[in-house]
Amino acid sequence: MGVLDHVSEMFDCSHSHKMKKRKQLQTVEIKVKMDCEGCERKVRRSVEGMKGVSSVTLEPKASKVTVVGYVDPNKVLARMAHRTGKKVELWPYVPYDVVAHPYAAGVYDKKAPSGYVRRADDPGVSQLARASSTEVRYTTAFSDENPAACVVM
Repeated sequence: MGVLDHVSEMFDCSHSHKMKKRKQLQTVEIKVKMDCEGCERKVRRSVEGMKGVSSVTLEPKASKVTVVGYVDPNKVLARMAHRTGKKVELWPYVPYDVVAHPYAAGVYDKKAPSGYVRRADDPGVSQLARASSTEVRYTTAFSDENPAACVVM
């Protein structure tokens, strides 16, 4: 939006004085189980006609739907759940490279697609994923990168 657009909106007398807040372009990732091509078509059509949606991308093997557009994530979830009758949730996984300890309890998830682990936003889970200082001290004591490591090794 340029300066002229901003100035012209300020002095425009055709609309009311309430300024309407514009929605931000968002990428909403949703987890929904798709068994067949019919399910894929049903999921795609449930959100394609929604106002503000720019694109819909399906990854059936990962059970992932990506919706890009000027939309509210909660409205997309509600509409998809209502139209398809399936259990939907926001994408709960992150790539395992992002997490410090991907195999810690509370982070590792057997149901996650390959290369992903559960998001660890919960402080109780993130504490489980961190190694204690004693653990770190013992594992680095016998490391090849430690110049003062044990000579026997």
